[in-house]
Amino acid sequence: MVGPSTLFHRRKHSWPPEEFITKTTLQLLDFDSAAPPPHAWRRRLNCHANILKEFTITFREAIKMVTLGIRLWSYVREEASHGRKAPIDPFTKENCKPSASQGVPLGGMGSGSISRGFRGEFKQWQITPGTCDPSPMMSNQFSIFISREGGHKKYASVLAPGQHGSLGKTRDKGISSWGWNLNGQHSTYHALFPRAWTVYDGEPDPELKISCRQISPFIPNNYRDSSLPAAVFVYTLVNTGKERAKNSIGGTSHMLGGHVNEPFIGEDGVSVLLHHKTGKGNPPVTFAISACETQNVNVTVLPCFGLSEDSSFTAKDMWDKMEKDGKFDQENFNSGPGVPSTAGDTICAAVSATAWVEAHGKCTVSFALSWSSPKVKFSKGSTYDRRYTKFYGTSPRAAVDLVHDALTHYKRWEEDIEAWQNPILRDERLPEWYKFTLFNELYFLVAGGTVWIDSASIRANGNSQLQQSDLGNSDGGVDSKDQQNNRDNCDSNGIESNGEASVTDKSNGLFVDTSHVDDDVGRFLYLEGVEYVMWNTYDVHFYASYALLMLFPKIELNIQRDFAKAVLSEDGRKVKFLAEGNLGIRKVRGAVPHDLGMHDPWNEMNAYNIHDTSKWKDLNPKFVLQVYRDFAATGDYQFGIDVWPAVRAAMEYMEQFDRDNDDLIENDGFPDQTYDTWTVHGVSAYCGCLWLAALQAAAAMALQIGDKFFAELCKNKFLNAKAALEAKLWNGTYFNYDSGASSNSKSIQTDQLAGQWYTASSGLPPIFEDSKIKSTLQKIFDFNVMKTKGGRMGAVNGMHPDGKVDETCMQSREIWTGVTYAAAATMILSGMEEQGFTTAEGVFTAGWSEEGFGYWFQTPEGWTMDGHYRSLIYMRPLAIWGMQWALSLPKAILDAPKINMMDRVHMSPRSRRFSHNSRVVTHKAKCFGDSSLSCTC
Repeated sequence: MVGPSTLFHRRKHSWPPEEFITKTTLQLLDFDSAAPPPHAWRRRLNCHANILKEFTITFREAIKMVTLGIRLWSYVREEASHGRKAPIDPFTKENCKPSASQGVPLGGMGSGSISRGFRGEFKQWQITPGTCDPSPMMSNQFSIFISREGGHKKYASVLAPGQHGSLGKTRDKGISSWGWNLNGQHSTYHALFPRAWTVYDGEPDPELKISCRQISPFIPNNYRDSSLPAAVFVYTLVNTGKERAKNSIGGTSHMLGGHVNEPFIGEDGVSVLLHHKTGKGNPPVTFAISACETQNVNVTVLPCFGLSEDSSFTAKDMWDKMEKDGKFDQENFNSGPGVPSTAGDTICAAVSATAWVEAHGKCTVSFALSWSSPKVKFSKGSTYDRRYTKFYGTSPRAAVDLVHDALTHYKRWEEDIEAWQNPILRDERLPEWYKFTLFNELYFLVAGGTVWIDSASIRANGNSQLQQSDLGNSDGGVDSKDQQNNRDNCDSNGIESNGEASVTDKSNGLFVDTSHVDDDVGRFLYLEGVEYVMWNTYDVHFYASYALLMLFPKIELNIQRDFAKAVLSEDGRKVKFLAEGNLGIRKVRGAVPHDLGMHDPWNEMNAYNIHDTSKWKDLNPKFVLQVYRDFAATGDYQFGIDVWPAVRAAMEYMEQFDRDNDDLIENDGFPDQTYDTWTVHGVSAYCGCLWLAALQAAAAMALQIGDKFFAELCKNKFLNAKAALEAKLWNGTYFNYDSGASSNSKSIQTDQLAGQWYTASSGLPPIFEDSKIKSTLQKIFDFNVMKTKGGRMGAVNGMHPDGKVDETCMQSREIWTGVTYAAAATMILSGMEEQGFTTAEGVFTAGWSEEGFGYWFQTPEGWTMDGHYRSLIYMRPLAIWGMQWALSLPKAILDAPKINMMDRVHMSPRSRRFSHNSRVVTHKAKCFGDSSLSCTC
């Protein structure tokens, strides 16, 4: 933990606002939060949005992966024939190439999201779970129409630069006919998630300063408003001229095929509803765009106009109307629902807010956008209600209430956001770049395909079960006879530990009954990444979970409960694993699943099918480590009681991987951990360290739960395993990659102390001597960080001791953003703050700075030495919140009971086996009188 006197004498990447906006403009906007904050990520609107470059594999890597590639291609085609996406599909590319144009996304968590580029375009549409349309819809815009008293000066412009290839030809009656007059040279974007500011400093009117403030309800510990699909845009106008100015600001939106638009007048606001049908049987969505009417602001609407020349009222007609009158006709309010659009036609709607701004005066105009898609439907049939429906109901017309409440409550949202962020922003110890990057990386909790559902809908509609008929839907081409055998096996293998059933249970499936949990906050899913479509990928959540634990701890505990239930379940359906081509079962009892599924999450887990993850060595230790950290941090004893049977089962499951009875697990000569192309032989630094940390965490938790005998087992194992790992891997400076004899066995792995990261984060004693920890971290810093472009790209995953990058496989030569943040957090926890921030700053420089590669608000899993990305919009970079955790360890962690791992009862090798003592452990656990501890192992 960093003490109060610690200073980071670093180049801060300090960007004073005055470098982008004149001091005069900042002073004029200094009211009602209109001025952007001093700590924010910034870009000029005329900044070039370069096309991003994707990684390619080398010829040698291609040869190694050719068989996997053929099997994966066949699997992708097979899934497509059933109308489904494969979770990993490197063959299908989007028509819209990704570019360096992203900005802060809109809305809360789990109700679908829309991103907004820093130049103003609405894009990255993720309303339907697991799907993402990255294309910008250029007709969705804010525009301004200005006429000064006397009519001598008029300005009209879309409030976004017009240099977009998607605008089409000029002089037509579509959006190309609009005034794309903004250059962007004097307009700047300022991002501090969940808010963003766009300041137009004399554009398009030299005598008018405009600030657009974008606000979304992402509020830590607010489990109601943070689920809302809504955002607010507050325009502040400052007239520096000598004449009154009439300003009309308009927002437009468009939809395709079979949709209906409808004007709606509500309390203090005027809206247009856009009832939108979706394809492939997905639930419909209703959008609402609204403006707040006040004594000084008059709101009018245009319920319908078209983009084609055949439309009765075209986009050009709309623009001409606004340019001439500055408003729409009042009788439009009486038009009622429009005629449904025909297939292939695009219908649009617009809302205009008009106000006079006195000479040297100010005015505020507020808009809101909402999207109501109350049902979540997954491709294999399960349907649930989104979290926000608990407060707004399931009617699509809830969109009207959402925009009304957004316009009413946004100031309170901002107060709560500022109260959360200000202590960090005002901390003079912290580098400038870190402050806003910390908050901006949270974009993923909105734009990462999050789904947040209401628990009541699970119990009400019974969809949390796997129906008997579904068991016939196998992956990997299993014939009907095998399918019947699988059904029989699944039915006969129900696990009756603690009264909980396997995946075939017909009551609650894999949902944990949280009726005893105070203030149930529903169920939460987020994707590994928009390109790796798997929910709650657990080996990656290991890194990302700090963000949820610090900001929404009840969600984090529920995710762990879901995985605890999953550990004790089994799904015997056959799956073909693509790397080896062999068949196995979908989910093995005792193994932590890789993910909660894709097409039917919770009910059909392990969408990942490259390797058999029941043989992975990192998942079970990561589960134990996360559970203990969360248990210690929250002090939630009931949570500990709930998950303890799964913790024990997860530890016992791992014993099979101790091949030589030294209490240390071994890897099996294939990529059996999160680095799923990087082969490991024998004992590995990464998995071995995780195992040591898990033994310590399990011992500490067992003592607090009351299972003292299990604690002694873990303590004995820990000391023996530690001695074995140090003997096999410690080379005097760091831990070798593995104990094998391959060319990279002595590589320096950035992630080798992942277990120590969690140990220190959880208030447990270090698993190695302090000198060994610091020596290892210094080696990682000197080699993996500073020998990678001088520390300006992050930490490369693998580095040979001669200073050359380990090019054994594509992952060993990559720089992983989340792993870099995790290494930085480990350094901070070890008293190496300077090295930690230098390490993490490389991710900022390469990904977020203007001199970097353009990965802001789409941070990828990693990039190569030449900056080419793999897997944009990825979960793992949320690990930056592990750094903040390290800087501000909660009191519960600092005051947690300490465990002495050296104080143990000596046991013989046979008596140290979990399996040998299972009955004794069960008996001891039952003594505490809680049925949830009686897990027969």
